[in-house]
Amino acid sequence: MAAAAAVVTAVLVVPKDRHTQATGFLPTGSSAGQDAQQTARAFLRAWDAGDLKQAADYTNHPALAMAAMTAFRIDLDLRKLTAAARSAAAVPASPADPREEVTYAASASLAVPDGDGAVEGTWHYHASLITYQARNSQYWYVDWAPDDLAPRLTESAHLATVVIAPRATSVTDANGNDLTSYGDAGLDNIAAGLEASPPLGRGSPGLDVEVRTRAGKPLRHSRVVVVAPKNVAGVATTIDPAAEQAARSAVTAHKDSSMVVIQPSTGRILAVANNAGFNDFALTAAVAPGSTMKTVTSTALFNEGVLTPASHVMCPKAFTIQGITYHNDNGESEPASTPFITDFAQSCNNAFSTQWAHLTNGRLAGTARQYYGLDQKWDIGIGSVSASYFNAPPSASGSELAQEAFGEGELTASPLAMASIAATIDSGRFRQPYVAAGGPLVTAKPLPADTDAWLKQMMRAVVTSGTAAPVGFGPDVYAKTGTADIDGQGEPNSWLIAFEPSKDVAVACLVVDAGYGAQFAGPEVKAFLDSY
Repeated sequence: MAAAAAVVTAVLVVPKDRHTQATGFLPTGSSAGQDAQQTARAFLRAWDAGDLKQAADYTNHPALAMAAMTAFRIDLDLRKLTAAARSAAAVPASPADPREEVTYAASASLAVPDGDGAVEGTWHYHASLITYQARNSQYWYVDWAPDDLAPRLTESAHLATVVIAPRATSVTDANGNDLTSYGDAGLDNIAAGLEASPPLGRGSPGLDVEVRTRAGKPLRHSRVVVVAPKNVAGVATTIDPAAEQAARSAVTAHKDSSMVVIQPSTGRILAVANNAGFNDFALTAAVAPGSTMKTVTSTALFNEGVLTPASHVMCPKAFTIQGITYHNDNGESEPASTPFITDFAQSCNNAFSTQWAHLTNGRLAGTARQYYGLDQKWDIGIGSVSASYFNAPPSASGSELAQEAFGEGELTASPLAMASIAATIDSGRFRQPYVAAGGPLVTAKPLPADTDAWLKQMMRAVVTSGTAAPVGFGPDVYAKTGTADIDGQGEPNSWLIAFEPSKDVAVACLVVDAGYGAQFAGPEVKAFLDSY
């Protein structure tokens, strides 16, 4: 008979309070300090590894800790975290409830999006957390508080990253002279913009971390530098000293005067000059361009095949549309047999207002945009500033469009935009003006060859036999005068745009509240061209 099989019974004896539980940490140290450090290390290791649930379960408030650690990663664009406990020190408490403060060093690797790339850096900091042994238990906990993760954090505060743009230590003209030495409002604005934000590709941004309130307000003295920006030793602009001095001298002839000079072959802004106190009318004026707009109107009419310079176009003394009557200056008129080039040279408004039907469906605004690059934001290199220096409502029709055809109505322009129109006609194609290289440049279609040739022909007629003839420009100057009446203003704004191919310059001058273009802006442009 076979012997009966032996039955072995094993009994696992679990020491008191050594059962597994969902939260807390069971240390194995021989002192409260060792237990505290083990607990802190367990919390920091789980946090490092991205096991936020486990880290949260080592605290006495897992839900709050989980939410805070999640926000920490998101708010900092955290890529990696390394935290190491250093020392523990007893916190006053009863012997039955030992508490220890554990300090640790952390390194948070950040990669904060900035444009097409990211600013990377590592934030090194020190923090501390309180650990304690639960009453009547061998388990220890991190006594949860928001500043367990970083100093000065509270339930109503959060961390934030701040990208710090590089600065330029100096901004100069093309020859290295400080731009602010000219004492011009426009150049001062350019220098300030470039100092605060150099052109793209120059220098590199820095990165800071700060603590903010729920309302987004930074806490005082909470910002720390993670990566210092790499500043630019100096930024040279396109401002030409000779052109700038000549323009500055020219605008002294009248108050509230401004001038912009562009190099048509490149788009470089050679001069920005203002004689209007602290106003930078050269770049920031937004006023009707008056008859200088007739260059764009003519471009649209030529491109549409409606007219040529030789076309006969009547300029009636008055023209009424939608109940609004437009009168030519001083009651002038031109008969039906008048060549369009004469209408243009004499700047007879109603030769243009009567063409409104050929400019419908956004053709006038579209021409400004498609061939002159206007009515869209230009980054001319003034730091992060991008602006539109011209506006032509694309929805204009009827009476409004008739008025815009001769340069008034809701049209607005700056001398920079109008100088660019002259430069485009000179070279036959638009080159976006810029004062510092580096930014993206707007492009446009080249002017059709016939259109460009006709525009040159008509602008030369303005100088030889038209409204600018009394100014006395030289044999290689092409121009267009402009006089814009402004409601509530004593005198009209005076405009003149011109280019001189032999000098590779295009100029626009605006004199606010002055009078006829040929009488005020014209002599200033002549003074510039004669001395440059």
